[in-house]
Amino acid sequence: MTPTSTRRIVAAGTIGNLLEWYDFAVYGYFAATIGRVFFPAENPVAQVLAAFGIFALGYLMRPLGGIVVGHIGDRLGRRAALTFSIAAMALPTFLVGLLPGYETLGMAAPILLTLLRMIQGLSVGGEATTSMVFLVEQAPPGRRGLVGSFCSLAATGGFLLGSGIGAAFAALLSPEALAAWGWRVPFLLGLLLGVAGWWIRQVIVEETPPKSGHGSPLIETLRHHGRAVMRVAGITVFNAVGFYLMFLYVVTWLQTVDGIAPARALEINTVSMVFLLPVMLLSGWLSDRVGRRPLMFAAMVLGFVGALPLLWLMHHPDPRLILLGQLALVVPAGMGLGIIPSLLTEAVAGRVRCTAISLGYNIAFGVIGGLTPLTAAWLIARTEMDLSPAWLFMGAAAISIATLLTFRETSRDATLPP
Repeated sequence: MTPTSTRRIVAAGTIGNLLEWYDFAVYGYFAATIGRVFFPAENPVAQVLAAFGIFALGYLMRPLGGIVVGHIGDRLGRRAALTFSIAAMALPTFLVGLLPGYETLGMAAPILLTLLRMIQGLSVGGEATTSMVFLVEQAPPGRRGLVGSFCSLAATGGFLLGSGIGAAFAALLSPEALAAWGWRVPFLLGLLLGVAGWWIRQVIVEETPPKSGHGSPLIETLRHHGRAVMRVAGITVFNAVGFYLMFLYVVTWLQTVDGIAPARALEINTVSMVFLLPVMLLSGWLSDRVGRRPLMFAAMVLGFVGALPLLWLMHHPDPRLILLGQLALVVPAGMGLGIIPSLLTEAVAGRVRCTAISLGYNIAFGVIGGLTPLTAAWLIARTEMDLSPAWLFMGAAAISIATLLTFRETSRDATLPP
């Protein structure tokens, strides 16, 4: 495979993740504004809760999306699945930017917004896993770890891009202009990413889809590959809990527990996410040389041992110490995110690869990871211990370490499982 074809493969496989997390960041950034536009004005708090409730409903669609897009990927080919998933993300994102608000459509406005977010949730559930499978399958032996890590890199890049564009519009426009029309522009811009992604994915050389017989890949997976699904979920728990804890919940934790100003908490988190990018790439590259299992084991042990002392270091009014603690926690989290695409793809049979990985991955990220911020807040309230969220990271690391023992080393394999 030439360097040019490798770059095309990486671009085709990652553009959907970039768009997915771009939308995630933009919606979160403008949630308060979206709540005011699409819901009755009696209660501002209820508006924000309703906006985030619709966001959560989209997340609940992820397992179903994993089944749908996984089925397409295993029966019709990876290209068909990737084309479907980016269309199901780009078009609803664009339509959210055009959708009239409550004053114009009444209750139809929040209903239509909910439907659009549900369609996006379907896309999200299949895009992340199908793109990682595609990247690793297309990568040459000896570079599957590095190429696969670009999948995680694109997700983080999309989040940073969405946050940056949202912050830029908030800084350049008056509050009135932002509320009237400015918040819509980042959603409309999402169509550009979608069209670019659709075009790029048309240059992919269609591979022969794995043969799964005449039945459903889902039924075959549940009947004969249930253990593989649970192994995928078990190994991915470390990444899911670590990501949601370290990059989503931590912003709230710094404000409520440490008393850090919101702008400073976001600044610390943004710097940490930028640092995450090279950590993921380096980990994927190293896993091609030293192996997936030893590097993944090292990441999980670092996470287990470091969670409590590093969160203690972050429990401090000095922003420099907070940043130091979060950067240190980025290392094990980033290592896991960089290695997981190749580790999973190399461990699952090709004929049900998309479906099995989608099911296990969405159990970990869509259910367990999605509940992590709520569980962390509950732990603090229940135990009155500000450092108790570290137990979640430690518990996830322990589960994933036990699961890792069932994986064999695959980085030296010349081919993937048939």
